[in-house]
Amino acid sequence: MSPFVINTRVYFEDTDAGGIVYYVNYLKFMERARTEYLRALGFEQKRMFEDNLMFVVHSLNARYHSPARLDDLLRLELRVNRTARSYLLFEQRVLNQDSGDLLCLAEVKVACLRADGMKPCAIPESMRTALADGASAP
Repeated sequence: MSPFVINTRVYFEDTDAGGIVYYVNYLKFMERARTEYLRALGFEQKRMFEDNLMFVVHSLNARYHSPARLDDLLRLELRVNRTARSYLLFEQRVLNQDSGDLLCLAEVKVACLRADGMKPCAIPESMRTALADGASAP
């Protein structure tokens, strides 16, 4: 299955004093990819909040391979490795778009919660169907 892909550029705000992407900003790039993936499946965050639903990062394991630098174009790839009753397990990659070099690889577990009480809940059936039908999204 093909990954879901979006691109982003490294801006000054993403870097440290040496022009290298600060490690925590890879997590921000990955968050953007997950948000755009769900949007592509028809689930915008604003609408999910209105429906008292949210996703939060439960845990992650990230490995950094090579640095991204100011003005690099990044390829953000995402795959859903597992859809459970109340969580999703993503594999996410950040690559240099020009060289293809792997910069960061992460496994991210995202839990589905009721926004009003911050308690786990089942992923809605409509979302589970969309995830199954469009695993890599359009």
